Amino acid sequence: MQRNVGGLDRIVRAVLGSWVLAVAVAALVAGRRATAAVLAVGAAGLLFNATARFCGGNYLLGIDTTDDGSCSRE
Repeated sequence: MQRNVGGLDRIVRAVLGSWVLAVAVAALVAGRRATAAVLAVGAAGLLFNATARFCGGNYLLGIDTTDDGSCSRE
């Protein structure tokens, strides 16, 4: 897999994924199991994108945010 997620895009995905995971846990505690499951899958996808630095949607659309230089530490 070629990297296509970087910079600010990666940070936003990590923060949003963490937030969605917290909401999933809250939904699970509240007894809303189906909502919690859907949110957990979404959070896992966002956190995978941030960690692996690859997004299938970006790949299909030809989007590459790795070379924009914003907030990059590479």
